[in-house]
Amino acid sequence: METNQNKKLGFMERAKAPTPKFFRKLRNIGLVMAAVSAAIITAPVSLPAAVISVAGYVGVAGGVISAVSQVTTKDVNDETD
Repeated sequence: METNQNKKLGFMERAKAPTPKFFRKLRNIGLVMAAVSAAIITAPVSLPAAVISVAGYVGVAGGVISAVSQVTTKDVNDETD
């Protein structure tokens, strides 16, 4: 029988589990990065290709940061928030 310390969480359980404070902030930063890059990419004005390219990379980085931060869970023994 597995204890709480050794229990392996499935993806959905991990996504629904409480997230540590640091990773909540990091997740929000990633979401802002993705939103800003989407706004730049879809801007109705003509922008240089380098700006569009960098915005695409920032969007991907923001998405990855948000996804990884969301599935990070609190330690069972960690009592600080």
